[in-house]
Amino acid sequence: MTVVELVRLDPTGADRDELIRFLAAEEFPFHMRSTISAEDASTAVDSGSFRDAEHDTSWLVHADHGRIGIVRLEDLEDPVPLFDLRIAGRFRGQGLGVPALCAVTDHVFRTMPSVTRFEGQTREDNTAMRRVFVRAGWVKEAHYREAWPVHGAAPVASVAYGMLRGDWETGRTTPVPWDDDEDARAVTA
Repeated sequence: MTVVELVRLDPTGADRDELIRFLAAEEFPFHMRSTISAEDASTAVDSGSFRDAEHDTSWLVHADHGRIGIVRLEDLEDPVPLFDLRIAGRFRGQGLGVPALCAVTDHVFRTMPSVTRFEGQTREDNTAMRRVFVRAGWVKEAHYREAWPVHGAAPVASVAYGMLRGDWETGRTTPVPWDDDEDARAVTA
C-alpha cells in the first residue's frame, strides 16, 4: 500500500453509519459548514450527495494510521472535476495532506482518462491547505475576492488551484501566464 490509498466507500450501504459518524463528530473549520449534525449528515448521505452521477466518495486510508478521512469527488459529469478533502482533526498537522492530495490526484488521472484538468479550492486563510496544494505540485490559478461565505463573519477569498494531466504525467509545473495587465494596457493605449 502507498502511504495514503483511496478505498471507495458505500455511503448508503455498509459504510453509511461510519460516514455519518465521521461527518458529525468532526469539525471542519475551513469548510462552508464547520460542523454537521448527524441528522444533516444522514440527509446528505441518503440524498446521494456522496455517491451519484456527479459525486463519488472514498475513505483516505493511511498505511500506518488506518482511516484518516474522506475525499468526495464532485462535478464528475463535467470535464473538470473538483474535490472535497476532509482529514480527521487528530491527523491534521502531521504531514498527511500532501500524500492524501497526491493519492486523490493519481486516482483521478488514472481512472478518468477524459479528465485533462483537476481543480480544488480553499479559503484564503487556510494556509495549511494552500501549502499542501503547492507542495503537491498544484498551481494557484485564481484568487476570488470575498467569494467564500463565512457564517457570522465577512466573506473571505476563495483560492483556486489546478493540476493539468500533462503536469501530472511529467512532474513539471506549467505556470499561469499572469501578463494580462500588459496585454490589456497595450490594447487600450
